[in-house]
Amino acid sequence: MVRLIPAFLTFLLTAAVSAAPLPSESEVQPEARACAYTCGSVCYTQSHITSALNKGYSLQQAGSAINSYPHKYNNYEGFSFPTSAPWYEFPILASHAVYTGGSPGADRVVFDKNGALDMLITHTGASGNNFVACVKG
Repeated sequence: MVRLIPAFLTFLLTAAVSAAPLPSESEVQPEARACAYTCGSVCYTQSHITSALNKGYSLQQAGSAINSYPHKYNNYEGFSFPTSAPWYEFPILASHAVYTGGSPGADRVVFDKNGALDMLITHTGASGNNFVACVKG
């Protein structure tokens, strides 16, 4: 009987641990969901940015476009980019879907001729048709 009690306790502890709920998505890899950029009040994770960038760059390389995106970005605002011109802009959507047409929304990924990300920009908070930089981090 004395041996049964430790075995029974081990069984109960194992069952309790096994029955513990799995971590929710919000508990798994928080760094994967951290805002890499915030445009207005929209948080973009690195995976959202990479998806938009890859789509824009692949279209640019193929000489294709969706509603004229991507297109050359002229940097009239004078942003300081880490790469050299030419730069291209492609919509990044607040819904986190990859742009396939229709309204491009306010936010853009800007990349260079080699597909390197330069920054995210937005019409949100800018005057007229200008852009302002999205906040990194």
